Amino acid sequence: MNTEFIFADRQFSLIRYPEKHQHVSLQAWDSADELIIEHIETLISDAKLPVGRGDSDGAVMIFNDDFGALGCWFSHLAPHWVSDSYISLRSLHENLKANQLLDISAADDKNALHCAPLKTLTSVQSLTFEPAQAPSLIVLKVPRALALLEQQLIDLQKYITPDTHIVATGKVKAITKSVLNLFERYIGPTTTSLAKKKSRLVFATPRNSIKLANSPYPTRWQCKSTTGELLTIDNLANTFSRQSLDIGARIMLEHMTVSANDVVVDLGCGNGVLGVNALSLAPDAKVIFVDESYMALESARRNVLNNFPDKIDQCEFVASNCLETLLNRENRPAVTKILCNPPFHQQNAITDHIAWQMFTDSRELLIKSGHLVVVGNRHLDYHIKLKKLFGGAKVLASDKKFVILGTAKR
Repeated sequence: MNTEFIFADRQFSLIRYPEKHQHVSLQAWDSADELIIEHIETLISDAKLPVGRGDSDGAVMIFNDDFGALGCWFSHLAPHWVSDSYISLRSLHENLKANQLLDISAADDKNALHCAPLKTLTSVQSLTFEPAQAPSLIVLKVPRALALLEQQLIDLQKYITPDTHIVATGKVKAITKSVLNLFERYIGPTTTSLAKKKSRLVFATPRNSIKLANSPYPTRWQCKSTTGELLTIDNLANTFSRQSLDIGARIMLEHMTVSANDVVVDLGCGNGVLGVNALSLAPDAKVIFVDESYMALESARRNVLNNFPDKIDQCEFVASNCLETLLNRENRPAVTKILCNPPFHQQNAITDHIAWQMFTDSRELLIKSGHLVVVGNRHLDYHIKLKKLFGGAKVLASDKKFVILGTAKR
């Protein structure tokens, strides 16, 4: 496992949070990080960027820093750091602390989400963010979701000027024509660098006059609950299955059962459609929506209010890496049922370690005889993992592509 980032005569120890679950073949930075660091350091050293070292509060903004590599490197510039990912935020905090970059005297160390000297913002907070001054530099890693990029570029329109340097980076395969078209549409003339180590830079020059665009997000669609009620579902830009009900959730809705006395966790909730459906099935149930995306959690909150506003006090919305936030509570909730549609990627890496952690955490959190219900593609063979952890799993429903598995804590 490579955790030592050595570049341009500087060295940082960097991990992907949580370190104990970091896959041995994955590291906390990539060639896109190196390329944009090299470019910006050259601009600063050549005095082509009006940012100093330690005296440029708010002059720099960093978007979509996967695991805090850019936040650590540019921490001396006191940037605003923006992400939709709880895991990215925790990675940033741990890496700042490990490299003695976290100002403990200014930060409440009990609150892992406060990262002095950086000013951290979730993507939900950034929707209404107004900086005290126009930033001189925007550093942006191209996110996996084009919709998130579009929302961020729309947000940037409100406070950039023609003097703002906007530099983005990503793997060559991520710098698509669609990505460049978004920069052209919302910012201005856009060019790219040559590829280096399979990564590339994007340069966007703000127009002298930018007509502020209206955001197309959240998107809204409707679906039927298990009981036949019509549910209205809103989806902020970075929410999974933003445009329509995904196939896995559809089959789960057809076969869900929830009782009035259940404490339900919608794990990896996305827009919260499964948790909202639980309220339709059992209006007295308590539902805890858990996701690492702040936009997903906000979408879920809105969807409870859209459909069952009188049930909002029975709901909780928790940013977490799998279930660790709930597991770390002094008084854990007495969870009787966990509904889970696990992801099989983290950022741009395909991996099954998140599903494994979700299942392991579920076994620890559930009360005795509590149930975990999982939906996934048949080829992922989740039944093998569930058998190792729970002693077995039953097929509750299936079709040609998906399977729903149920298991109980003994």
